[in-house]
Amino acid sequence: MLNQHIFIEIEEYIQNHLHNEIMTMTLESQVDLEYCLQSENITIDLEDYIKNHRKPTLNQVLFRLIDNAGVSDVDIYKKAGIDRKLFSKIRSNPDYRPSKNTTISLALALQLDSDDTDELLSAAGYSLSDSNVFDLVIQYCLENNIHDMYSVNVALDHFNQKTL
Repeated sequence: MLNQHIFIEIEEYIQNHLHNEIMTMTLESQVDLEYCLQSENITIDLEDYIKNHRKPTLNQVLFRLIDNAGVSDVDIYKKAGIDRKLFSKIRSNPDYRPSKNTTISLALALQLDSDDTDELLSAAGYSLSDSNVFDLVIQYCLENNIHDMYSVNVALDHFNQKTL
């Protein structure tokens, strides 16, 4: 169970990161605009670009992390609160993209750190944002090794966010 001190820390964490995100977004917008203006004359061989930049699929990343953790698939999908059918779909279809909440639940079940969670989310086409309270609560929990689904859901609920 999370105590009041944890809730206060999460509140401070959210406030600090929300302010930083606004400043970062302004700078990134200027850089993006300059890049777009410069890139009009640049052509890229798309196939080579994809070949050189493509990262592993979600199921490749997920099952590598499961193997590295030395736990069974059954333990992970039960701990993540997802059913066997959905987990089988993730395993058998490399193009399948589960929801962001499902991907976060898998990361928590695997007790991943922030970097591995970011890698897993990225492979599924998601990320954690410093401008979203839900994402900040998840980031706080990851950074403070709070992987228990119940505790994470209590923290999310405390900040009026949808639970996993």
